[in-house]
Amino acid sequence: MKLFFREHLPLIIVNIVQMIAVLSIYVLDGYRNYLTAFYSIFIGIVLLTAYLIYRYVTHKDFYMRLSIPIHKLDEVNEILGFAPLPEALTQLLKSQYTEYMNELHLQERKRNDHLTFINQWVHQMKTPLSVIQLIAQEEDDERFTSIQEEVDKIGKGLDMVLYAARLEAFEHDFQVESVNLRKITEQTITENKRLFIKNGVYPEIQIDQSIIIESDEKWLMFILNQLITNAVKYSAGKSQKIFIEGSDRWVEVRDNGIGIPKADIKRVFNPFYTGENGRLYRESTGMGLYLVKEICDRLGSNIEIESEAGKGTSVKITFLV
Repeated sequence: MKLFFREHLPLIIVNIVQMIAVLSIYVLDGYRNYLTAFYSIFIGIVLLTAYLIYRYVTHKDFYMRLSIPIHKLDEVNEILGFAPLPEALTQLLKSQYTEYMNELHLQERKRNDHLTFINQWVHQMKTPLSVIQLIAQEEDDERFTSIQEEVDKIGKGLDMVLYAARLEAFEHDFQVESVNLRKITEQTITENKRLFIKNGVYPEIQIDQSIIIESDEKWLMFILNQLITNAVKYSAGKSQKIFIEGSDRWVEVRDNGIGIPKADIKRVFNPFYTGENGRLYRESTGMGLYLVKEICDRLGSNIEIESEAGKGTSVKITFLV
C-alpha cells in the first residue's frame, strides 16, 4: 500500500492542480456558479478515486511482490496479475529464473567435474609416491631417509588437497559409526612416527581403551592428524612430549611448544592464514586448522583453542552427543 501511494502521489497532485487551474480560468473569466464548480471538482475526485481503486485491485499482487523481499527462488514464478505491467514483470522474472537455474546447473556440473579430476589426480599421484617409499625403505642410506621424509610431506599435502575437495560434497562422503578413540589415535601416531622421530617429540596418550564414540572414522582421523602434526611441528626443539587426552565427550591435543601469539588466536581458523608462526615455518599453508574447523562444524562438534606464546597450545574437540 505504501509503495502504491508513493507511486501515484504525483498523479494525485497533478490532478488536483489541474482541477484548480481549470476552475481558476473559469473564475477569472467571470463564471460565478460556485455550486456547479464544486460539483465538477467532486466528480473529478470520484473519478480519480475510482481509477486508483481499480489500479490498486488489479496491481495489488504486483506491489506486494515489489515491497516484500524474495525468500525462496521459486517465488519468482508466482503470477503477479493479468494487467500488462504485472504480466510483463512475471514473464521477466520467469525468464531470469530460468537463466539463473541454467547457469547454476552449468556451474554445478563444472564443480563436480573439477572435484572428480582432483580426486583422480590425487589417487594417481599416490601410486608413484608409494613406489618411491618402498624403494627408499629398502635402502639403508641417510639420503633415502630424507627422501622418505619428503615423500611423507608430499603425501600429507595430497591428503589435504583430497579432503579439501571432498569437503564440498561432505554429505555424500560421511558415515557415522562406532569408533574406538584410542585405536584411531594410535593409528594416527603410527602414520606420523617418522615426524615424531625427526623432531625429537614423543606422544603421551591418556585415553582409555574402552572409549567408543559415534563419528566418522575417516574425517576424525584427518582432524587428529592435523592437530598432532601441528603439535609436533611447533614443539620441535622446545618440548619432548605432546599429550593426547580424551573421553567419550571430547578429545584434546596439547603441547608445550612455541604457542600462538594472542593477536593470531582469533584468526587461526581463517583459510590461508599463517600468522606470525607462518613466517618461522615456511611450510605452513594456513589450511590445516581451517579444514579442521569446517569438518567439526559439519560433524556437529565444537572446537576450542587456547594458547600462549612460548608456553604451548591446547586444541579441544567436543563431540556431538
